[in-house]
Amino acid sequence: MLNGFQIVDADAHVFEPNDMWGKYLEPAFKSFALSPDLKIKGESIYQKMTERVAVKEAKRIGRSHPASVLNRFNAESQVRAMKLMGIDIAFNYPSYALWILAIDTIAPQLAGAFTRAYNNWLQDFCSYDPQILKGVGAINFHDPEQMVSELQRIASFGWKAVFMLPNPVKGRLLSDLAYEPFWTECEQLGIAVGLHTAAHARLATAGAERFNTRFALHACAHPIEQMMALLALIEGGVLERHPKLKIGFLESGCGWLPYWLWRLDEEYENLHWEVNDNVKMKPSEYFRRQCVIEIEPSEPYIPEIIRYIGSDNLIFGSDYPHVDHKPDIVERAVALQEQLPQETVQKILWDNSVRFYGLE
Repeated sequence: MLNGFQIVDADAHVFEPNDMWGKYLEPAFKSFALSPDLKIKGESIYQKMTERVAVKEAKRIGRSHPASVLNRFNAESQVRAMKLMGIDIAFNYPSYALWILAIDTIAPQLAGAFTRAYNNWLQDFCSYDPQILKGVGAINFHDPEQMVSELQRIASFGWKAVFMLPNPVKGRLLSDLAYEPFWTECEQLGIAVGLHTAAHARLATAGAERFNTRFALHACAHPIEQMMALLALIEGGVLERHPKLKIGFLESGCGWLPYWLWRLDEEYENLHWEVNDNVKMKPSEYFRRQCVIEIEPSEPYIPEIIRYIGSDNLIFGSDYPHVDHKPDIVERAVALQEQLPQETVQKILWDNSVRFYGLE
């Protein structure tokens, strides 16, 4: 709690320790354990990141979180950091597993082994303080036939959310019919789906075919992939067929949303006849009904966005402990009360995430 506000961190991250994979991968897959230099059998898990960028970002993280680095970002240091920021509950997304599962060429069986290993490790990690640390499960989207069984296993942990990439994986958009059983099970179990991409991922990513700098790749990957993911979910009929499915758009800012909803509504007005088998109402109505988006407190247009879409679909995430995380981000979020009603700030910091993640 900070300044009287209870706070849900809807998008925190863990840093998986280097030796975790060797411990948690099943015996048949231990030889694929991630090396300290972030390679699998000598092959990097990311692309187009120079050594200079990697070193500079590692140093920035070290300067921002020296105590956590010293403790190898273990669960104790994670809880300590959350409490220092004033966060009451944190939903934890991966770091290295995000890149591993974003290798488009990874064998489905190996992706499944990494998925299970990560989920088992994260369950142990969150058990340190389950009141604060909430797990967001990994899913093997490289093998749609495994998705439902792993989702059910995650639900048996008591977890309320899983993550997926907004990017196409092995050529499949989020609207691919191979994912239908997964969407159905998420809806029935009340599991929220957080969409989260990673710059430098080794799969089709917006901007990667044109640019090479982190400056450009990071700028493109997060918002543009989320825009196309929302389009796929609407145009492909996923949100129409699954009206209780909950989708979160994370770590992309929210400034793109009003334009994109306006644009899609305009296209729908002119071309609804082309997509009316899958799209029965305005795209903006689907978003308001079942989606949320993570804000960045420093975005200067949040009041205007609220005037356009309302305050029920905005959530807050710290991105701890990644490079984008700012040490004063929670203070900045609470300071939104200087320009927004207190009730609206409470929705952003607590109420909307409580509803999205199905917290009791």
